[in-house]
Amino acid sequence: MDAAEALALLLSPAGRVDPYPAYEQLREHGPVVEAGPSLFVVTGHAEIDLFLRDPRTRVLDGPLRDQFTPGWRDSPAVVSLSRSMLRTDPPDHTRMRRLVAGAFTPRRIAALREVVVAQAGELADAMAHRLRAGEPVDFLAEFAYPLPVGVICALLGVPVRDRPLFRRWAIDLTGVLEPEITSEELAVADRGTAELGGYLTDLIADRRRAPTDDLTTALVRAHDADGDRLSAEELLANLMVLLVAGFETTTNLLGNGLVTLLAHPRAAAALRSRAELAPAYVEELLRYDSPVQLTTRLAVEPVPYGESTLPAGSWLLLLLGAGNRDPRAHPEPARFDPWRAQIQPLSFGAGPHYCLGAALARLEAQVAFPLLLRRFPGLASAGVPEQRSRLTLRGYATLPVTLREESPPTDPGTPASALPGTP
Repeated sequence: MDAAEALALLLSPAGRVDPYPAYEQLREHGPVVEAGPSLFVVTGHAEIDLFLRDPRTRVLDGPLRDQFTPGWRDSPAVVSLSRSMLRTDPPDHTRMRRLVAGAFTPRRIAALREVVVAQAGELADAMAHRLRAGEPVDFLAEFAYPLPVGVICALLGVPVRDRPLFRRWAIDLTGVLEPEITSEELAVADRGTAELGGYLTDLIADRRRAPTDDLTTALVRAHDADGDRLSAEELLANLMVLLVAGFETTTNLLGNGLVTLLAHPRAAAALRSRAELAPAYVEELLRYDSPVQLTTRLAVEPVPYGESTLPAGSWLLLLLGAGNRDPRAHPEPARFDPWRAQIQPLSFGAGPHYCLGAALARLEAQVAFPLLLRRFPGLASAGVPEQRSRLTLRGYATLPVTLREESPPTDPGTPASALPGTP
């Protein structure tokens, strides 16, 4: 299979559900391979990290879109995304990111631990009532979605009553992050953008009338004090990105992670009895089945790497999920092993666009997994989970779970990698 065929496999419906075989087919051609005219697919961990940090590679911002994808301004979803810090480069990216970064400092994230613990406990209590009554529970709907959406909505000042609205809007809007999108999917994304934009426009007006201690109020004040620091369009676009990105990736981390732990009961048993192992487990879960599988860049100048050079004008498809399974960075990469000596997932990116909410997502997962395993030692799959047909944001649409009578055998003193039967 040549590189173009392997890329076609990756973009197919089967590849979207399970991209890992296609990643290995691409890897056979090297860590950086030309899969089409000026299109380079990158599977190497070191190369992805390098390209994400190099200032000569850029995201596809408005001016670049004008050059390469005329007509993009006809889509409200694409226009909104291009006005946010997610799709801008310095100096605009730096200016916008600085206004938001104060909400995600290590001190503020640490202060949120009690909030996360309390919300996770309440959600687990609600799950326990239904599980012990013998009912199957959709883990995504009952835990993996409401936990991160509750935390990010609290940061932004979104009322509790409105939080159920955002899951559909996020699913609709994030379709534009896919490497390929149909006209029907784009229409759905545009609809979601319009609905979410209308909601946030009302929230901005409310915070202008009645300021509170939340991130929305802080950004409204930044705009009102100086429109050059944050325009009205940038204010709305960044609130959309913060809200959607603030829970969508964490929901997928929790769902993907639980599926992995249920498939590795002996490793789960070690975490159940030793919650202090959670940070290493979360890093390995991020590496093993990343909630974000890819991102893109454009080389605006020649970019050297190793003994080669990318020519200017090269499009880069950076496969984060493949980089996480690069055997040069992580030996035996298809093995789930939270006891690795070094775990360096690319799941939150690198360089100037490194995910602002990475520490918050890690905190939520580090709290959630030990809690769930302790509260529900008999937690098990209640059927085949439904995988979403998305490649960029990898996760499940439904994840039914139940309680079984007995819990799996435990050996908490033994590293998961040494436990027999752990693949």
